[in-house]
Amino acid sequence: MSEVDLTSEQYEKCREAGEILAEVRDEAAEMVEVGASHLEVAEWAEDRIRELGGEPAFPVNISIDEEAAHATPSIDDDSTFGEEMVNLDIGVHVDGWLADTAVTVDLSGHDELARASEEALDAAIELVEPGVETGEIGAAVEEVIDGYGFNPVVNLTGHGLGHWEQHTTPNIPNRAVSHSTTLDIGDVVAIEPFATDGSGKVSEGGDEEIFALDSEGSVRDRTARKALNQIVEEFKTLPFATRWLDVSRPKMALRRLKQQGIVHGYPVLKEDDGYYVSQKEHTIIVTEDGCEVTTRSR
Repeated sequence: MSEVDLTSEQYEKCREAGEILAEVRDEAAEMVEVGASHLEVAEWAEDRIRELGGEPAFPVNISIDEEAAHATPSIDDDSTFGEEMVNLDIGVHVDGWLADTAVTVDLSGHDELARASEEALDAAIELVEPGVETGEIGAAVEEVIDGYGFNPVVNLTGHGLGHWEQHTTPNIPNRAVSHSTTLDIGDVVAIEPFATDGSGKVSEGGDEEIFALDSEGSVRDRTARKALNQIVEEFKTLPFATRWLDVSRPKMALRRLKQQGIVHGYPVLKEDDGYYVSQKEHTIIVTEDGCEVTTRSR
């Protein structure tokens, strides 16, 4: 295997994305309180990322209670926070080099569940070094969450981060698995334990506010064509929100693009009603003697 230069521009941009992201995550988490607006928190965080010199790698995810992923406010969303479990999942890229992080802000009084995912992440990061099996990391996550009397969400995983790619190999499971991959020096991965008092499996809900480009194609409808031009130019293959499109009828444009197989949507992923999901995530770079956490609070 060729030498990996962890001081190269690629890794410096990953670090810069992580530094911006750590600041924005901590500031956005402070804004989450009963009565605050979902849309205002999401848009504030996305604008703050740009202000600090990055770009959102995907729309700010605000998942409530049983929701685990892919929930973001709609254009005219008037939702406010109640006494709920709130997961903020935020991403930043600098020239396509990414960082991804998440934190649970618990307003519901289930602080043990929030602590389970946080400690599971700490246990996972402790193990990271070149040659470690991803299944071993998953086993550590599962052991911590089990120890709290909860279940890991087994059909969501951590993942590699590529150039303009938010999910790439290797997957980092949240439980022990028999077939897994070995981490190498220079791998950039997001480790994200999810803990739940539910069954540990999420399923797709009906809402879709996040989309991504599958392939470019010719589009007859003028509004859809304008939307596609913006997607290709600004977001490339990264996920984007309906509310980010600068066209008059974004939902209609996306429906047309989806029908033609040009974009795909991300349905909200959720546990069964009445249960809660907590999440904690950091991005790491695997180094010679362990790892560097790019999204740690400064």
